[in-house]
Amino acid sequence: MLSPSSARNRAWRWAGLLAAWLIGVVAAPLAAAAETAQGDEATLITQSQIDAATETVKADPALGIERTVRALRWISDEDEQDGNEQDARERPSGFSRWIAQMFRWMAEGGRYLVWVVLALLVGLLSLYLVRFFRGFDSGKSQRAKDAPTHVRNLDIRPESLPEDIGAAAWGLWEQGDHRDALSLLYRGLLSRLVHEHSVPIRDSSTEGDCLNLAERHLSMDRRGYVALLIRAWQRAVYGAENPQGVEMRALCEQFAAALRPVVVPETGP
Repeated sequence: MLSPSSARNRAWRWAGLLAAWLIGVVAAPLAAAAETAQGDEATLITQSQIDAATETVKADPALGIERTVRALRWISDEDEQDGNEQDARERPSGFSRWIAQMFRWMAEGGRYLVWVVLALLVGLLSLYLVRFFRGFDSGKSQRAKDAPTHVRNLDIRPESLPEDIGAAAWGLWEQGDHRDALSLLYRGLLSRLVHEHSVPIRDSSTEGDCLNLAERHLSMDRRGYVALLIRAWQRAVYGAENPQGVEMRALCEQFAAALRPVVVPETGP
């Protein structure tokens, strides 16, 4: 049987062993955790290093995750306003801006430019027509100035002849003035050829010259009358053979119709 002192010693021994065991059980995990915390603190990575690594990865074309995709979509009013504001911010300055404004002005004023060009063309056409008709009138005036007043001593001026030459010639014929009646018809013939039909008869032209020129400038029906009148005049002047009354009357009655001016019919719009 143990003595009281031995029992106390054994109890203290077991208490010491239990305390040592408890210290070992609790202190070991705490030491391991402390060592782990120290290791983590030593290997801690800052946020700036993370951002730098992310940018490096993005810059690598083989690892980049961004790409540009173009697609069509409806633009709302807000998008359009945002786009206008962005264009205003990105608008170029200096010479490039001036060029852009010039082309924009040309695009906006294109229709006005078309009207201006049309107005210029109409003005040029009007000027051409005015000059054309003025030249035409001046040409007629020039031909009238160049026209002879006499052909081999015969006065062919229109103001020297009666208005109705055929009727006046027939009146002289009935009065017995056969030579004057035939001379009036021939003078009227030459005057109408020169002033109404622009036949280039000169003051020295003979009867044969007048007949040849008339055939080149008159129609077939007019040529026949001119040939009959010129031959009747030649027979009376060079052969002293006056035409018969029936022939002379036919020449007087057909004078106005055969030598009337050529009228160009007006064409409708």
